[in-house]
Amino acid sequence: MTAAALPSPGLMRRAASWCYLHPRATLLLWLALPLGWFGVLYLGSLATLLAQSFYTFDDFTMSVLPDWTLDNYRQLLNPGNVDIVLRTVTMAAAVTVADALMAFPIALYMALYASPRIKALFYIGVMLPMWASYIVKAYAWSVILAKGGLLQWLLQAVGLQPVLDLLLTTPIGGNTLATSHLGRFLVFSYIWLPFMILPIQAALERISPSLLQAASDLGARPRQVLTTVLLPLAFPGVVAGSIFTFCLTLGDYIIPTLIGPSGLFIGTMVYTQQGAVGNMPLAAAFTLVPLLIIMLYLWFAKRLGAFNAL
Repeated sequence: MTAAALPSPGLMRRAASWCYLHPRATLLLWLALPLGWFGVLYLGSLATLLAQSFYTFDDFTMSVLPDWTLDNYRQLLNPGNVDIVLRTVTMAAAVTVADALMAFPIALYMALYASPRIKALFYIGVMLPMWASYIVKAYAWSVILAKGGLLQWLLQAVGLQPVLDLLLTTPIGGNTLATSHLGRFLVFSYIWLPFMILPIQAALERISPSLLQAASDLGARPRQVLTTVLLPLAFPGVVAGSIFTFCLTLGDYIIPTLIGPSGLFIGTMVYTQQGAVGNMPLAAAFTLVPLLIIMLYLWFAKRLGAFNAL
């Protein structure tokens, strides 16, 4: 490139001055390309999905017709479809509560008690499973939970096989852990646990040690410090972690396909209608259900200050 093709210093100075005097316009110019990309690909795809949810599916020709109807949303109110939504939401809530109970002690030790070297080891231990392939982990758990698998062998070795047999006779059970809601719950809890530990640990890191010392100086016992100081201040981190565990469970279709009984989840229902049946309008209508649930959940999480802990 020749010197004549380069912008003159005077032009560059004027451009820099204009950017300095118009910070909002400069910010808009910087954000125009990514916002345009986001609007076209993300919001545009959602708008297309919403439009297709009103289309008609011809059962005879197995084709989608651009005839607007509300039948797809009426089908969502069928008892079978309502059962799918309730099953998915119940599993997502159970996984969220279980991960919060498991993650809080780990995050508490990492934030307040672990030395820098031990904390680094905990970080590696928490994040290392996230580097492995999601599908590989799901298939590995299907082998672990299978009849005669590692988990059953371990439970027999410690004498807990009768407890497992009792659990498998309940509504969450099945012939084996790999074909039960309990096994599906275990896999979901394991897969999403790191997403709960890290936000809670970040929230606990923000707590000043002087608050804990002041509570002790005022006569608070360790249990009172936990319930009146640590838990309220760490609660936004718990809600922030629940955004991941709840939303990821709500839309997942791989784990419900590989683990557990044949009962459909929202993700598997969308995949079945769109891929196997070809009923894209009903699949689109089903997709809007978790979107609405997640929007309400995010609004609730924002009210609780969860985004400050992300």
